[in-house]
Amino acid sequence: MPTSTPDAAARLRRIKTFHTIVWVFFVAAIVGVPVSARLGRFDWAWGLAGVVMAEVLVLVVNRMRCPLTPMAARYTEDRRPNFDIYLPEWLARWNKQIFGPLYVLGLLYAAARWWGWWS
Repeated sequence: MPTSTPDAAARLRRIKTFHTIVWVFFVAAIVGVPVSARLGRFDWAWGLAGVVMAEVLVLVVNRMRCPLTPMAARYTEDRRPNFDIYLPEWLARWNKQIFGPLYVLGLLYAAARWWGWWS
């Protein structure tokens, strides 16, 4: 049973803040893949792609759930899509469906630039 004390609320805020910072980092990495490729910085593009792929593997191992979600769940009974992160509910709900395809498209764009198929 989740606890609802001032200490629990503070812990939940810390988890949500950290989760949001991590989310921003990975969104920046996803956006950075095609941007880096466009700038001809394939070292950065592939490095960022690798970082995001590591996060994808973490999600796969955790049955497509962020490992921070069960930590946050200890401190609240709320189970809305954004209970564990400071995002609008709609974005938290559709996060993987939005950024997954953007990541794949970014990889395809970077690969096309790498192989010289797209100038």
